[in-house]
Amino acid sequence: MAVKTITIDLEAYALLARLKRKGQSFSQVIKERLGTQTTGEDLLRALAQVDVAADTLASLERQVKSRRRNLARRPRL
Repeated sequence: MAVKTITIDLEAYALLARLKRKGQSFSQVIKERLGTQTTGEDLLRALAQVDVAADTLASLERQVKSRRRNLARRPRL
Protein backbone atom coordinates (compact mmCIF):
# COMPACT_ATOMS: atom_id res chain seq x y z
CA MET A 1 0.00 0.00 0.00
CA ALA A 2 1.34 3.43 -0.92
CA VAL A 3 1.53 6.05 1.81
CA LYS A 4 1.79 9.84 1.94
CA THR A 5 3.13 11.95 4.77
CA ILE A 6 1.05 14.95 5.82
CA THR A 7 1.72 17.74 8.29
CA ILE A 8 -0.96 18.78 10.77
CA ASP A 9 -0.80 21.17 13.69
CA LEU A 10 -1.00 20.02 17.30
CA GLU A 11 -4.65 20.99 17.66
CA ALA A 12 -5.62 18.85 14.66
CA TYR A 13 -3.52 15.98 16.01
CA ALA A 14 -5.27 16.23 19.39
CA LEU A 15 -8.68 16.13 17.68
CA LEU A 16 -7.72 13.02 15.71
CA ALA A 17 -6.19 11.37 18.76
CA ARG A 18 -9.44 11.87 20.75
CA LEU A 19 -11.44 10.16 18.00
CA LYS A 20 -9.02 7.26 17.66
CA ARG A 21 -10.02 4.04 19.39
CA LYS A 22 -7.61 1.40 20.63
CA GLY A 23 -6.17 -0.57 17.73
CA GLN A 24 -7.38 1.95 15.16
CA SER A 25 -4.99 3.84 12.88
CA PHE A 26 -5.19 7.55 12.17
CA SER A 27 -5.94 6.65 8.54
CA GLN A 28 -8.95 4.64 9.67
CA VAL A 29 -10.19 7.58 11.78
CA ILE A 30 -9.88 9.96 8.85
CA LYS A 31 -11.66 7.57 6.46
CA GLU A 32 -14.39 6.92 9.04
CA ARG A 33 -15.05 10.65 9.45
CA LEU A 34 -14.41 11.94 5.94
CA GLY A 35 -15.18 8.90 3.79
CA THR A 36 -18.34 8.41 1.81
CA GLN A 37 -21.38 10.20 3.15
CA THR A 38 -24.72 8.49 3.59
CA THR A 39 -27.40 10.01 1.39
CA GLY A 40 -31.16 10.17 1.53
CA GLU A 41 -31.23 7.57 -1.22
CA ASP A 42 -29.21 5.23 1.01
CA LEU A 43 -31.75 5.75 3.78
CA LEU A 44 -34.68 5.01 1.48
CA ARG A 45 -32.99 1.82 0.30
CA ALA A 46 -32.43 0.72 3.90
CA LEU A 47 -36.00 1.59 4.92
CA ALA A 48 -37.36 -0.55 2.09
CA GLN A 49 -35.82 -3.54 3.86
CA VAL A 50 -37.30 -2.74 7.28
CA ASP A 51 -40.31 -4.70 8.47
CA VAL A 52 -42.14 -3.08 11.39
CA ALA A 53 -44.95 -4.85 13.21
CA ALA A 54 -48.45 -3.35 12.89
CA ASP A 55 -48.79 -2.89 16.67
CA THR A 56 -45.52 -0.94 16.72
CA LEU A 57 -46.77 1.36 13.96
CA ALA A 58 -50.06 1.84 15.80
CA SER A 59 -48.20 2.75 18.98
CA LEU A 60 -46.10 5.30 17.11
CA GLU A 61 -49.21 6.79 15.52
CA ARG A 62 -50.86 7.18 18.96
CA GLN A 63 -47.74 8.94 20.24
CA VAL A 64 -47.68 11.36 17.30
CA LYS A 65 -51.38 12.18 17.73
CA SER A 66 -50.87 12.71 21.44
CA ARG A 67 -48.12 15.22 20.76
CA ARG A 68 -50.31 17.09 18.29
CA ARG A 69 -52.97 17.54 20.99
CA ASN A 70 -50.44 18.72 23.60
CA LEU A 71 -48.14 21.06 21.77
CA ALA A 72 -45.31 22.61 23.75
CA ARG A 73 -45.90 26.29 24.31
CA ARG A 74 -43.23 28.91 24.18
CA PRO A 75 -42.55 30.68 27.45
CA ARG A 76 -44.09 34.09 28.01
CA LEU A 77 -41.42 36.69 28.53
